[in-house]
Amino acid sequence: MYLSVSSHKRLPTIGLRGGVTPLDLPLGRGAAAAVSGQWARKGSLASHCSASCEGHQALRGHTTAMHRLTGKSGGDSLIEMSPTDSFSEDLNGYHQHASSSMGSFQQEESGIQKQQQSKDSVFFRDGVRRIDFVLSYVDDKDGERKQERRRVFEANLVKVGLELEIEDKSESDDRKTYFVKIHAPWEVLATYADVLKIKVPFKANDIPDNSEMPMNWLSTPFRLPEPIMQPEPDFFTAPFNKSKSDFFLIEDRDKFFLPSTRNRIVYYILSRCSYIRDECGERDKKGIKRLLNNSTYTAAFPLHDSRYWTKSKDVNCDSDRYNLYKYWAGFFSFFKEQPLNLIRKYYGEKIGLYFAWLGFYTEMLFFAAVVGTLCFVYGVLTYDDNEWSKEICSDEIGGNIVMCPLCDKKCGFWKLNTTCNSSWQSHLFDNVGTVFFAIFMGIWVTLFLEFWKRRQARLEYEWDLVDFEEEQQQLQLRPEYETKCNSRKLNRITQEMEPYLPITSKCARICLSGATVLLWISLIIACIIGVIAYRLAVYAAFASIMKDSPTSNLEVVGPYITPQLATSVTASCINFVIIMILNLMYERVAVWITDMEIPKTHLEYENKLTVKMFLFQFVNYYSSCFYVAFFKGKFVGYPGDYAYMFGKWSKLRNEECDPGGCLIELTTQLVIVMTGKQVWGNIQEALVPWLMNWWASRKARSYPESLYSRWEQDHDLQGFGQLGLFYEYLEMVIQFGFITLFVASFPLAPLLALFNNIIEIRVDAWKLTTQFRRPVAAKAHCIGAWEEILNGMAVLSVVTNAFIVAFTSDMIPRLVYMYAYQPEGEMNMKGYINNSLSVFNISEIPLPNRPEDGENPLWFNSSITTCRYRDYRNPPGHENQYSHTMQFWHILAAKLAFIIIMEHVVFLVKYFVAWMIPDVPSDVKARVKRERYLVQEYLHNYEVEKLKIQLSQQSHSECTCTPMIYPSLTKHEVLSECL
Repeated sequence: MYLSVSSHKRLPTIGLRGGVTPLDLPLGRGAAAAVSGQWARKGSLASHCSASCEGHQALRGHTTAMHRLTGKSGGDSLIEMSPTDSFSEDLNGYHQHASSSMGSFQQEESGIQKQQQSKDSVFFRDGVRRIDFVLSYVDDKDGERKQERRRVFEANLVKVGLELEIEDKSESDDRKTYFVKIHAPWEVLATYADVLKIKVPFKANDIPDNSEMPMNWLSTPFRLPEPIMQPEPDFFTAPFNKSKSDFFLIEDRDKFFLPSTRNRIVYYILSRCSYIRDECGERDKKGIKRLLNNSTYTAAFPLHDSRYWTKSKDVNCDSDRYNLYKYWAGFFSFFKEQPLNLIRKYYGEKIGLYFAWLGFYTEMLFFAAVVGTLCFVYGVLTYDDNEWSKEICSDEIGGNIVMCPLCDKKCGFWKLNTTCNSSWQSHLFDNVGTVFFAIFMGIWVTLFLEFWKRRQARLEYEWDLVDFEEEQQQLQLRPEYETKCNSRKLNRITQEMEPYLPITSKCARICLSGATVLLWISLIIACIIGVIAYRLAVYAAFASIMKDSPTSNLEVVGPYITPQLATSVTASCINFVIIMILNLMYERVAVWITDMEIPKTHLEYENKLTVKMFLFQFVNYYSSCFYVAFFKGKFVGYPGDYAYMFGKWSKLRNEECDPGGCLIELTTQLVIVMTGKQVWGNIQEALVPWLMNWWASRKARSYPESLYSRWEQDHDLQGFGQLGLFYEYLEMVIQFGFITLFVASFPLAPLLALFNNIIEIRVDAWKLTTQFRRPVAAKAHCIGAWEEILNGMAVLSVVTNAFIVAFTSDMIPRLVYMYAYQPEGEMNMKGYINNSLSVFNISEIPLPNRPEDGENPLWFNSSITTCRYRDYRNPPGHENQYSHTMQFWHILAAKLAFIIIMEHVVFLVKYFVAWMIPDVPSDVKARVKRERYLVQEYLHNYEVEKLKIQLSQQSHSECTCTPMIYPSLTKHEVLSECL
């Protein structure tokens, strides 16, 4: 069913800087269209209009005055464009459709065939007015209340000037869903572009582009066609002013505002439009978000402009979605540059900035991956020069060293050469190259952040985001804040009354929120402690099972499986599962407590949610790595006085590191958690939406393509969601932490991240282009709180890597031995293993710590009177037996000195590099100044020319007209930025 209602509206122009000029602005296009063999002709306007008293009162009478749609005077509002009497009359009988009583309209249209016109279009049935937004709903058991909400909501949309067109459920593929198509005419777009201070072109850019680089031809294979990279000409821009519309370069009103800007404006209106009658007085009953939450509408979305696999047949359609899929979303385009300007044009600046940041991060990862790979290759090439591993594997040295049991009762004595393989593996990552790479990454992260600031500054200028923060996000309130805050106070800047949250309520909410976050972080720590307890308890079981080496019979991997490795791998897998489960649970909690705090602006909301989610994720993902890096093997004690996790009663003895060090275990932990998260994330991002879309569109696939309408195709896709981009940032920032905080333990981490990000960019592009509805365009001048988080992690990474090199690896003890304790005075590592192991008298081991009968290997006998353990303590019989030797204190002093020196050197270089690199390129500064100068100059000339024309007209006039008295209008409050 299709129903048309038309009107003429008059709207005064709002000039926020130039006063208010009352102009007659027609908003309708003609009388109601007759329904015939073809559908309604140009100018028809279909809409739900309220039969309620609120609807009739608002539509009654002649008026050109502009006022607000609000439950209470002076409250949050929208600009109403009052209709004429003829429009009011046209609305009579419209409610028959909303109540599902089709009446004569249904009878007239029963003979109309769906096959008459292809519905894969982004225009109304007149083929002229563009569909800027679509709402969908179904009739259900609670139909009357929802119908009433829809009547009032849609009548209010008509009042503010939007044009609606209805698609009956008989036209949909499931025969259940109604679609409300929304078009914003020029007057609405111009009014709200003025309100939102949207920047539009007023002059072609006259600054020459000198960005050509020498040997630019080398980048030809990586380039995309110029129309794809630069879909829009370069202009100087200024905030739109409706009263000075002839100042701007307006050639075609229908194409002047980009589709992304149009849907942003419409969503701004939808998020503030009331859906109850005025006399009910419930201020919070407004906004499309609440209507979606209470199922009055099932979906609200802007349309994609075409199918992704083929261009639109409509010549007025740009088919940007097709171009994005062809040149950006395909995996085989992974080596090509991203069409950032086209992404910004189609999806808006906020999504464009995310892909710009992700692409730049991936480019910078290439350099880190190259250096990390070289450090790993250095470890491989020096494999045979590893003297301490040769001693461990030697039958003469490692084969004759008997080690003390690693756990109580279930662990027997063992020979050092059983750790031969893990010692060789450890050398791949624990070598001199590790120190160099840790220092390099501290400098790399600074270069990455500083060069990103420059790249971001250039995008801010090119995408008209300069000064956006101050002009927009700080002044515009969230609809939820407006409706939930009943108190009001005077804004010192605007001198208007605005809602505010009392300080007592704000403090109480913040305290409750903070307590909830601490509770969940404590829950994570409790789970990590549980995993540690698992490691301690299971290690004894693995040691008992593997004492006769049953795994050595396995081909290839058998010799490498040790109790330590089995414990580490299983504990890491269990930890990864716990991480995923806690993530799913905490996401809902974080959103709930952020909503409870009632943030004032969208920027504040996102920043609060970002901090909460990151704190949780930081503890969740990194706590196990911090344990292995900085706690495992550090508080063990020695035979006869071992340290226990919960005291001796728990019988959970603290873990020891292998003689080769704990670094290889940290590497194992890092690889499992990092790669597991990335693989799982990509599967979840790509496979889940595809399966859900496949199931949702199963009925529609049987229809001819011409009958599967554009709005139905998009309705069957997944909604991108308010926090869709947030999770993308979170995923990448967590990865950034892995490759910076613990990179000294695994130089190949940047290489893995590089491969993942090459896939991630295309997966994100593919799912956004093919599997999700088109998101509502939103502006953002930077990546928000993530930038501060990245800066904090960059500083923390210097500290963690210095501690990893000093305390987790064996680099410092080896250097101290080579330079101070080598018995022959030579610069080599001969005798290091014997020097690094202390001696203990077996007869002094307490009975609870001794192995049970049958746990010791067959080679062990009573002639063996001592065992060795990893520490620097005096031997039995010494006057200070089992106390730390002087070498222990020398090594500790060297470790602390290394940390201090490394941190100071890296921080000094970091801050010097940050000081040397300006945040804003000089040419961008020049362009910004040039644009500001031109805006002032052109506005001045524009006002002078207007004044000349007015004076000229007055001098030729025979009579002197009285000055026009402008109507007194309340200043429009800019309430909040659309998401």
